[in-house]
Amino acid sequence: MKNNNANETVVLAYSGGLDTSAIIPWIKDHYKFNVIAFVADIGQSHKDLYNIKEKAMMSGASDCYVADLKDEFVAQYVFPMLKIGAIYEGQYLLGTAIARPLIAKAQVDFANKINAIGLSHGATGKGNDQVRFELAYAALNPSLLVIAPWREWEFQSREDLLIYLRKKNIESNVTKKKIYSRDENIFHVSTEGGILENTWNAPDNTCWVWTKNRHEAPNNPEKVHLKIKQGCVTEVNHESLNPYECLKKLNHLGSEHSIGRVDMVENRLIGIKSRGCYETPGGTIIYYALRSLEQLVLDRDSMYWKNKIALDMSSIIYDGKWFTPVRKSLQKSSEMLSSSISGEVVVELYKGSVNILQKKSKNTLYSEEYATFNKDNVYSQIDAQGFIRLFSLPSRIRALNTKK
Repeated sequence: MKNNNANETVVLAYSGGLDTSAIIPWIKDHYKFNVIAFVADIGQSHKDLYNIKEKAMMSGASDCYVADLKDEFVAQYVFPMLKIGAIYEGQYLLGTAIARPLIAKAQVDFANKINAIGLSHGATGKGNDQVRFELAYAALNPSLLVIAPWREWEFQSREDLLIYLRKKNIESNVTKKKIYSRDENIFHVSTEGGILENTWNAPDNTCWVWTKNRHEAPNNPEKVHLKIKQGCVTEVNHESLNPYECLKKLNHLGSEHSIGRVDMVENRLIGIKSRGCYETPGGTIIYYALRSLEQLVLDRDSMYWKNKIALDMSSIIYDGKWFTPVRKSLQKSSEMLSSSISGEVVVELYKGSVNILQKKSKNTLYSEEYATFNKDNVYSQIDAQGFIRLFSLPSRIRALNTKK
């Protein structure tokens, strides 16, 4: 599709990386649209945001808008997800996936505000992000045109993009030697591609960005005191902090002790397996702290249900179904269960491990008086006999029928 009206504008979700730097001139060449770069500040490193407006303009953008979404991201997306306990395929804390609905929502809001005709993103035709972005676009404004260059253009690899940018005299900090695909926000950083595409290659130091190697981490463990209110961390080491500040501080503490490294092969939504190195130091600490309080507070049926909605929510977030009734329903259920998850936890950080040392809650169902192996005055052990007889009744009847 081509358009001769250069006054029409497309809003591109812009990171300043290789893909989106190439997308700006490509859209201008092939669609004849103006391109405004939309940058979501969700806590990525300053080097990623440094001169990003200038970089977008040098790539051919007519303008560049930076939205500060850091506090909203942590308070309304990351913390609710951690509260539920969503984790994909047992390892991935969904650091990239949870950011996409917020970026897409802010992008759509901006496009509506300036009366843009369309949206664009840099997600590849092999990945999950194309689905996440476009499901959000469809839910929030399905009338907007969507341009997904990786599904349309002639380029087959990131090496092709480097050649294209050189022809356009557009600078890029990506090289053939270090050609990882990275995604970073305040919650995590992911690394894909490069040497990681061969699963027999162990990740080297270039694959990790935030966290220290375990062998270089401190030889002495560090204790961290967390105060939790209704499933959200409110204090770190007795300092009251907002969600963003909590996560930032725990990221620093966790990175020093090599916390939150994951090297995994996951099942993408579209059916391809992919390998990624994920670093989620602060989120890993919070995840284990919350689960430890749940052990004290939730009864058996509630724990079963909490684990089930956590599993369901992990797929909802991974698949990009944030703006759906089922996500809202699962989150409401989580908020009900988490309303009693308040207390204090002391964690120990040591060479990649998070150990829970102490935990307490005013809502605890744990009773030392009932649980003790010593003499007690509250539990009659003979009561268990009748319970077992009733609990085993179906098995007894089945066995009697078989005997007949």
